[in-house]
Amino acid sequence: MLPEVPVIASAFSQDSRLVILESDTEVACRSLPREFFQLIITSPPYNIGKAYERQATLKEYLAWQRGVIEQLATLLGPRGSICWQVGNYVDDGEVFPLDSYFYPIFKELGFRLRNRVIWHFGHGLHASKRFSGRYETLSWFTKTGTYVFNLDSVRVPSKYPGKTHHKGEKRGLPSGNSLGKNPSDFWEFLADEWETGLWKIPNVKSNHCEKTIHPCQFPVELVERCVLALTNEDDWVLDPFMGVGSALIGAAKHDRKAVGIDRDREYCRVARKRLASLYAGSLKLRPVGRPVHEPTGRERVAQLPLQWLEQDRGPK
Repeated sequence: MLPEVPVIASAFSQDSRLVILESDTEVACRSLPREFFQLIITSPPYNIGKAYERQATLKEYLAWQRGVIEQLATLLGPRGSICWQVGNYVDDGEVFPLDSYFYPIFKELGFRLRNRVIWHFGHGLHASKRFSGRYETLSWFTKTGTYVFNLDSVRVPSKYPGKTHHKGEKRGLPSGNSLGKNPSDFWEFLADEWETGLWKIPNVKSNHCEKTIHPCQFPVELVERCVLALTNEDDWVLDPFMGVGSALIGAAKHDRKAVGIDRDREYCRVARKRLASLYAGSLKLRPVGRPVHEPTGRERVAQLPLQWLEQDRGPK
């Protein structure tokens, strides 16, 4: 269990550990210290008409987001990273992959793309006029060529841990890292994740234990891996579109300090409640490595009325 919950401040102070700013993102960013944060991680509004956003044209949306990113660039420390997790913008049935539109914005501001991570999940909305979308992207940018990357903190078990070199000077010696392997930039969420080295992080839907009132909530585990790899203890993490606080929870779990910004009062209330539950040890989080439920096809049969099953058996 974590120590007693720290005071969750409503205004930024370097003496705080957790800060929730109920504010417009651009307004709040003006009050934050420059070149201060080690990690900025968020999933910005996708401009798809959710309750918390005003849908605009793609051009208007990207112009607004560029202004936000310009501000965030001034808040990020020289060894810092930005993780920008997005899906698709859809207009009249046409799909616009948002990460491809964001890349030029970050590039023009001097950021360097280190990985374009594909987050693949097995469940989501079903499309009828195109193939159902089952992935989103997380783009990891650094501000400079010198940055924090703690690979050992996020290694996954090797597929062949006993594999050895078969020739040369190292013949017979282990060919892999004893701590495990690099999880790669393709995060697939399969039941045997911890045997294959693939990352299993289901999206947060109605039956997910982390589900709250937010319609587009991302899982805490997604944040945790970025926090562990790209920050050190007591570093500051910022989520400029906080929602219900998943990024703050991922940071707090690993002794990082964090600031979250959201203009929705109810989301801020839920975020505070979730953080309090985290420190009390009662917050429901999906355990790392738990197998994703894979339907067998028998569930539907088990729910059929008994008389239907009797009919399907045919004559005795």
